[in-house]
Amino acid sequence: MSIFRFSVFYLLPFLLVALVAVEGAGDERSTFIVHVQPQVNHVLDTADDRKALYQSFLPDHGRLLHAYHHVASGFAARLTQREVEAMSDLPGFVAAVPSRVYKLHTTHTPQFLGLDTQQGTRNCSYGSGDGVIIGVLDSGVTPDHPSFSGDGMPPPPAKWKGRCDFNGRSVCNNKLIGARVFDTAGNGTASSSGAPLSPIDEDGHGTHTSSTAAGAVVPGAQVLGQGRGTASGIAPRAHVAMYKVCTLEDCTDADILAGIDAAVADGCDIISMSLGGPSVPFHENSMAVGTFAAVEKGVFVSMSAGNSGPDHATMENEAPWMLTVAASTMDRLIRTTVRLGNGLAFDGESVYQPNMSAAVLYPLIYAGASSTPDANFCGNGSLDGFDVRGKIVLCDRGNGVLMLTKGVEVLRAGGVGMVLANQFIDGFSTLAISHVLPASHVSHIAGAAILNYIKTTARPVAQFFSGGTVLGTSPAPAITFFSSRGPSTQNPGILKPDITGPGASVLAAWPFQVGPPSAGGHDGPTFNFQSGTSMSAPHLGGIAALIKSKHPEWSPAAIKSAIMTTAYTTDRFGKPILNEQLMAADLFAVGAGHVNPEKAMNPGLVYDITPNDYIGFLCGLYTNKEVSVIARKAVDCSAVKVIPERLLNYPSITAIFPPSWDSTVPMLVERTLKNVGEVPAVYYPQFDLQDNAMNISVVPASLRFSHVNQVKTYMVTVWPRTGKASMVVQGALRWVSGKYTVRSPISATFAGQ
Repeated sequence: MSIFRFSVFYLLPFLLVALVAVEGAGDERSTFIVHVQPQVNHVLDTADDRKALYQSFLPDHGRLLHAYHHVASGFAARLTQREVEAMSDLPGFVAAVPSRVYKLHTTHTPQFLGLDTQQGTRNCSYGSGDGVIIGVLDSGVTPDHPSFSGDGMPPPPAKWKGRCDFNGRSVCNNKLIGARVFDTAGNGTASSSGAPLSPIDEDGHGTHTSSTAAGAVVPGAQVLGQGRGTASGIAPRAHVAMYKVCTLEDCTDADILAGIDAAVADGCDIISMSLGGPSVPFHENSMAVGTFAAVEKGVFVSMSAGNSGPDHATMENEAPWMLTVAASTMDRLIRTTVRLGNGLAFDGESVYQPNMSAAVLYPLIYAGASSTPDANFCGNGSLDGFDVRGKIVLCDRGNGVLMLTKGVEVLRAGGVGMVLANQFIDGFSTLAISHVLPASHVSHIAGAAILNYIKTTARPVAQFFSGGTVLGTSPAPAITFFSSRGPSTQNPGILKPDITGPGASVLAAWPFQVGPPSAGGHDGPTFNFQSGTSMSAPHLGGIAALIKSKHPEWSPAAIKSAIMTTAYTTDRFGKPILNEQLMAADLFAVGAGHVNPEKAMNPGLVYDITPNDYIGFLCGLYTNKEVSVIARKAVDCSAVKVIPERLLNYPSITAIFPPSWDSTVPMLVERTLKNVGEVPAVYYPQFDLQDNAMNISVVPASLRFSHVNQVKTYMVTVWPRTGKASMVVQGALRWVSGKYTVRSPISATFAGQ
């Protein structure tokens, strides 16, 4: 069969007949991501060839929003539903997915993670991410901030092909080497002036996340006088490229996919994304589709787990080729104490800590005493008609009202201060917020005691005492209340999240001043405390850059394995990592554990996964057509070795026994390890399980390695257990040598009878 370059005219007559018929049908246009494949005899030599193919599917010019070249075989366009239906009959059409809207989900953390010495200087043995390019998909960047200074930075690697789109301003340098905008809503131009959109950050989120991953060293960082120290990204010598795919908090997956496409084409080594949305099948999830191609091309991807905790099965960004990152606390509090008229005192957190007279006690009132529904949550306008003037107001956290917004409402209504109390589900987790008035965020237990005092006292009063920045607090690390939990909805046979990193009250660069105008501490560059898995993901992106710099030949899966198998599961005092209720955190909260950068640099052994392995895994979940969308090529799963979830060579082990499982038959789980450590080496297995929790064994009894990159396979046998109630048993398998410990968490689910 002859091969020829594709021409737009090849399908044009047929397209005109098929699509003109629906023109003027009156359907409302919306954005679709359309996946297509060229016919087998079509060669797409250039980007123009591919764009011509995409344009041939459209009824007229002006519809194409994004043409994807590297991470998806398709395009984004404005179409009616009827046009999509007509398009589906065309040769080469695979699928059309409506574009979804996703949401955007440090002075002390390098030292907390062990990357900096007690004197604040970088431990040279870990490196600083030299030569690595981190692409951040977010809300933009603040190029003039000193966290993005290029002083002392070498030029980017020769492979870099990106650009800097600041409307003619020469603001990029050897630190911030690129910045681009993707905005289908604005069609690339600002609506008021028609000028091209700028990657300038108008939200703050992107500035914060990118500086967390790879910000330059900035002495004298602080927020309203708190958290004073030297700010530094996790990989301060790595290069940063910003891909602005979000306007304020909203990000369309058409733009996100375009950002991933550009990051891969530009030469990024790491992609960090702190955004997400509802759990959907991977072939309908543009982030899953795009990141699969990125990983296939050797790009490591760090993703936030989501902020929908602490309920289980709230995980976002679940695909096994992503590193899914949960959020934890660190050993620092920005302490503000609430003292009641009866002498009881409760520690909480707030960044804004103005001087208040220790001799003055203010009336204390509960917002829930108002007759307005949900006034206890202090939403906008909820305190109208309720006398809070000159009083400290107790507000409940939650109900979709931002914590900062609650303080704004109290201040608007005339209050002089706010106590922000957790609900029961939030437990003991508190956050440092730059409030607009004196405030303190307290635990549920403290909030309940304060409310009881209000209800049982004729004239309740209270006052605040500033505690400043307190280091060495415990428990730390601990899982925060908001961090989304597993198990994964889309692939329950893969343990998610993968890892935990700092995500509570993280200090990093910020575009503008915070706190009330009357607050001090505004001198110098601006920083802010932010919390969320949005903050933990760039920490891991930075750590991946450190590993990539030291081991440039490692695959994304090998880097992920190094991070997961070296994680620690105890806090700074050797006790199990706790959750927001001060109970031991399970694997669905913490994943493999808390990241340990020092050990991840030299893990000893790694679990590697090839792109073809992921295809086999996907064939166990989806149809040929659905797998083809993700793979960007036609896939016939009948010709592929299907890999069940439990047999993917993942660094964690999950065994799920369905009710139909024969109770006399064990479940077998195979894994392969590659030696990247010292040789010769002998590893022996050890299980970390409660007594009689499950019947499990492993063969062989040891793994012996004589050379680097040698691989060895082992088999874990898990026997089913009988019982009326279903249960989940969790533990770990450790392969231990004289120098290394390679740990894989184990989660086994047994169905009830």
